[in-house]
Amino acid sequence: MVVRSTSVTARSRSYAGRLLGVVIISLGIGGAAYVTGRSSGSIVVEEQPRAFVPEFNVIEVPVPDRPVGAGVVVREIPVRLEKFPEHQLPSGVVRDIGRLRDSVTLVPLPGGLPILEVNIGSSDQASHPLTGRIPAGMRAMTVRVDVTAVVEGWARSGSVVDVLLVDKNRTQVVAEQVKILSAERSLSAGAVDNATGIPSTVTLLVTQDQCLAINTAVAIGKIAFALRSGSDSDRWDNTEFAATDLSIERTKKSPAKVLGVVSFGDGESRKSFALVDGRWIRSEDPLLAVSSSYQRGGGRQ
Repeated sequence: MVVRSTSVTARSRSYAGRLLGVVIISLGIGGAAYVTGRSSGSIVVEEQPRAFVPEFNVIEVPVPDRPVGAGVVVREIPVRLEKFPEHQLPSGVVRDIGRLRDSVTLVPLPGGLPILEVNIGSSDQASHPLTGRIPAGMRAMTVRVDVTAVVEGWARSGSVVDVLLVDKNRTQVVAEQVKILSAERSLSAGAVDNATGIPSTVTLLVTQDQCLAINTAVAIGKIAFALRSGSDSDRWDNTEFAATDLSIERTKKSPAKVLGVVSFGDGESRKSFALVDGRWIRSEDPLLAVSSSYQRGGGRQ
């Protein structure tokens, strides 16, 4: 009996131990899962903003491999293709150099920069120093001038002037913001190289309408220039001034306005004052003839 009782007790203790072990393991796994869940829930992942890189349409255009002087035939210019964003290219950029092989450069071209069609022209344009300076749609015309017309000689090549027509009865603006291309056949902005330093003729860069207006004005009266700053784009407030604007009646000062007269005293001690243009002045003052005439006319005392 003693032996049997001991065996049963041992089996009971073994079963209880196994059960306790299972419970402990289960609690451990549950606790670990809870802790892991808590830890993962507290982690805040910051989403980095995405960088947007704009995409430009990049094109290849021919550029001179090195600086080129004026008058060089295009087919003799060493060129290479360079990539540029299309939106950064100015209008009139040469994209196909092949169609301009027989043209020449009108101005010096820098190396590595796009070629503008306005700087490429025919051989006639390159050999003619003035023609290459006339943009499409514009005209060049020459007028005869004197020392006063060209502002004592300060209106020279490169200057911007307004053209005036002066006749006996009026002066009027014929053309505004006109550029002088040459003075006495000189394209230089310096003084004219002659005995007086004053040009007798100037060539103007004008629109078609300005060309017609100036040529018409030449037959009517004298042409004069008003020199202006190259950065000044303002227009004239009044474009015409007539001789009648210089008449005596228009330049005479407006008569004084008598707004009232007051008198006080009797006999020789009587005094009168007039309110003229906001001021009280003795009416006996000879400068107030208008107030005196007011009194003689029976004005209220």
